[in-house]
Amino acid sequence: MTFANPDDDVLRALLKSVKTIAVVGLSPQPARPSYRVAQAMQRYGYRIVPVRPLVDTVLGEKAYASLADIPFAVDLVDVFRAAEHVPAIVDQCLALHLPRIWIQEGIVADAAARAAQAGDMTVVMDRCILKDYVRLNTE
Repeated sequence: MTFANPDDDVLRALLKSVKTIAVVGLSPQPARPSYRVAQAMQRYGYRIVPVRPLVDTVLGEKAYASLADIPFAVDLVDVFRAAEHVPAIVDQCLALHLPRIWIQEGIVADAAARAAQAGDMTVVMDRCILKDYVRLNTE
């Protein structure tokens, strides 16, 4: 079984239904892609929840050391970590019964993505959430 991303209609519906995005690996450095993407999504009205140990806040939001530490519901987990970290992140998502994971552009972890799908998660991989948001909302 090979991994396939959802089609544009599913992505559009996903982006409309999501309100809170936990960003795993969100850097506090404005020059980093994770910061720029999360900042833009925040400006588009999404609540951004930084998931990064040893950081207090990013983009004005309290940061959490892990997904399990977030004390409220998360609609989507956006991953800015290297591919070797994705399986453990998927395991956390499955244990917490989180509904969706978006693995950012340039990050490919096929087995982890298939495991997330097998656990009834919606999975997007090797795509930029900001690029897709802009593309799907300007067509």
